[in-house]
Amino acid sequence: MSAIVITGADLAPQALQLLQDFEIIYAGKAPTEEDLVALCQRHDPVAIIVRYGKVGARVMDAAPSLKVISKHGSGTDTIDKTAAQARGIQVVAAAGANAAAVAEQALALLLACAKSVVALDARMHAGHWDKATHKSLELGGRTVGLVGLGAIGLRFARMADAMGMRVIGFDPFAKQLPAYVTAVDLETLWRESDAVSLHCPLTDDNRGLLNAQTLAKCKRGVIVVNTARGGLIDEGDLLAALQSGQVGSAGLDSFAVEPMAAGHPFQGQSRLVLSPHIGGVTSDAYVNMGVGAANNLLAVLASQATAA
Repeated sequence: MSAIVITGADLAPQALQLLQDFEIIYAGKAPTEEDLVALCQRHDPVAIIVRYGKVGARVMDAAPSLKVISKHGSGTDTIDKTAAQARGIQVVAAAGANAAAVAEQALALLLACAKSVVALDARMHAGHWDKATHKSLELGGRTVGLVGLGAIGLRFARMADAMGMRVIGFDPFAKQLPAYVTAVDLETLWRESDAVSLHCPLTDDNRGLLNAQTLAKCKRGVIVVNTARGGLIDEGDLLAALQSGQVGSAGLDSFAVEPMAAGHPFQGQSRLVLSPHIGGVTSDAYVNMGVGAANNLLAVLASQATAA
């Protein structure tokens, strides 16, 4: 029986049903490269489903029979795609499987920032009543700029439009955008947005996309939301922009280093709403991503078998 390594501790039952003809090997909740190399040497899998950790050349070389690496989700930045291509290993992703979940998290963070939800909750629990002194931000009529207009970005755009927001977006690969999304260049997006939400993959070209220079081009008091990848933001520059008031508030679900270590400069900062990269972690998305990852790898294996 051929083996499949899961870089996680579990997989949705619906996905396991699809993979019932394979031996399933779990790497655990936080697998290291050494863990994955050892498992691949021991079981020589034909496929890897990537949930946590990174899959690079060493892991691939430890599995001579490896034919496909399937991402449990849409972001493949934790897979060395150049190394995979050099070894004839296909990389596939369950694009769109968690789109609804992540878009809803982005909207929740945007609303939490605009309405001071977390700060007011803490004040209420401490016995305060700030009705006479607090004013929140009304989003209707304001402009939200989306960097990335794939399945997640467009889902978020539809919700923002329903709230009466003007939606502009940048994505050089997007085609046939809905009427309520206006395509713009990045300079226009920085200049015109009251809120900026990131929905793009992390690449070498866009690492640190939001930094001191680009944040300075935004409106003073801009809201920043990131449910994509932490590396898209220079965290030190964002913190400085928050402290100066150039950024009014930020809602972040992903970070440069995960999990966030104790004592991170973001911890305890006002006007900063944090969640532990759980945008795509819902019961529905868990099933959708697992089934998508399983179907994708099965399709690759079937096509290779036919070609052979």
